[in-house]
Amino acid sequence: QVQLVESGGGLVQPGGSLRLSCAASGSIFTIYAMRWYRQAPGKQRALVATITRDGSTYYVDFVKGRFTISRDNAKNTVYLQMNSLKPEDTAVYYCNLDIHTSAAPVTAAYWGQGTQVTVSS
Repeated sequence: QVQLVESGGGLVQPGGSLRLSCAASGSIFTIYAMRWYRQAPGKQRALVATITRDGSTYYVDFVKGRFTISRDNAKNTVYLQMNSLKPEDTAVYYCNLDIHTSAAPVTAAYWGQGTQVTVSS
């Protein structure tokens, strides 16, 4: 059994910053790629950033230079530092982790519960 708990969302003014966290717990053997997605009202869920186990990162164009994804393998946690936030960044943000559990010899994708980020003056 694996649980993902997200935190750090909230209301922020344009130009402000937030730091999201997603902590995994349970029967975890290894966590491979970690990702952040977001879903704005009326839109499909979209990938924002990815970090591999060795720390390589990927960002979609609309967050490059503003968002930073990082991870702490010892804590099974992924972070998303969001700076220079814009109203169009308003969305529910979800973490997505590729986890190999100790209970089964397969890697599966797990989702966090989502955290609301609202950018408004």
